[in-house]
Amino acid sequence: MQSLLHVAAMAPMSIPSPSWSGFDIPLPWGTLRIHAYALCILLGIIVGLWLTAVRWKRRGTPEGSLWDIAIWAIPFGIVGGRLYHVISSPDAYFGPGFNGTGDLSLIPQIWRGGLGIWGAVVLGVVGAWLGCRRSGVKLTAFLDAAAPGLLLAQAIGRWGNWFNQELFGGPTTLPWGLQIDPNSPNFPAGMPSDTLFHPTFLYESLWNIIGVVILLVLDRRFHFRRGRLFWLYAIYYTLGRVWIEALRIDDAEQINLFGITTRLNVWTSIFVFVAALIIFIVLSLRGRPEPDTAYLPGREPAAVTAGEDEPAVGHPHAGDDEPTADDDTAAAREAESPIVTNTKSHDADGSVSDTGAHGNLRNNQSDLGHTAEPTETAEEPHAGVTSDSGSASTETTASSVPGSGPEAGRTK
Repeated sequence: MQSLLHVAAMAPMSIPSPSWSGFDIPLPWGTLRIHAYALCILLGIIVGLWLTAVRWKRRGTPEGSLWDIAIWAIPFGIVGGRLYHVISSPDAYFGPGFNGTGDLSLIPQIWRGGLGIWGAVVLGVVGAWLGCRRSGVKLTAFLDAAAPGLLLAQAIGRWGNWFNQELFGGPTTLPWGLQIDPNSPNFPAGMPSDTLFHPTFLYESLWNIIGVVILLVLDRRFHFRRGRLFWLYAIYYTLGRVWIEALRIDDAEQINLFGITTRLNVWTSIFVFVAALIIFIVLSLRGRPEPDTAYLPGREPAAVTAGEDEPAVGHPHAGDDEPTADDDTAAAREAESPIVTNTKSHDADGSVSDTGAHGNLRNNQSDLGHTAEPTETAEEPHAGVTSDSGSASTETTASSVPGSGPEAGRTK
């Protein structure tokens, strides 16, 4: 027991920052620097796409459509995330007060850190919309499928801030305080070198992982559609981002609203939370439309017969009660077949001659006021009269009607 206490006492009561932030790949013309920050972003994208692919496939969507959408959404999202960061933290790029003392060449250097989630989501959705239109699927269906994967990607990508030793919170004495290298350009000036800081990257990563579980459980229970799961993601994420963002001490644009001055990201999170909550409630009150499909109207994968609205056999959304192509063919054959009923409704003499049978036909159809007996029934004696010619004529009449096949004379 004492040894365990000794080990616990020797264990560091803080989170150290890594000394490793990437590696170099030698090339004939120099070296290629691979940054840990970029690897975290890339890993988050891969894992997020994996989860999205699993959920997207369950919606019965076209094979390969996810990658057709991702090839638009990911680049748009990265550009949007970078632009939002530059706008929300402009001093390094344009100088304090936009006095022109900044370095514009830093804008494309995303490996240094700095991707704003709101810009990434907005432009990412624009790219996803383009991909969805090309693939013939609904944007709302894709957003619902991608919401948990997006949150999971954010949880993994946040660890890039740990490798860059950036975006941490204020000083703390908590045992999970984060160590920052005093020689790092991000270390706050004037603070003791042993100061610990709130690991806001860890707070947000854990918050997002919990959110992934919540979204998956709620969606499994309620089967959210029409974009509601995506707006639920926005509600959850912004709820945590408000208090996490308030802990951070890095430079950011300060906005004064309603007599309160705080970071731009805090106000953005508040406004997105309110908007997402309203949209979620409105969509929930509208009820579920029919049919519930991920495809755009007229872009269903199965071919539809000309002049018919019913889906063909094998359509992924065809219900059990919907007619199929086989049903239509059988109905057409039945319409072409003559009406064959029991001959016992005829006159009592029971004999049917060729002349009498044809006299009752109108436009090659039997008179609905009279009936003809099936072959098996015609062979039975009727009213004491056994006429081979009568039985034969009955069978001949049924067989001679245009469009009737051998089965028509054998109908029971």
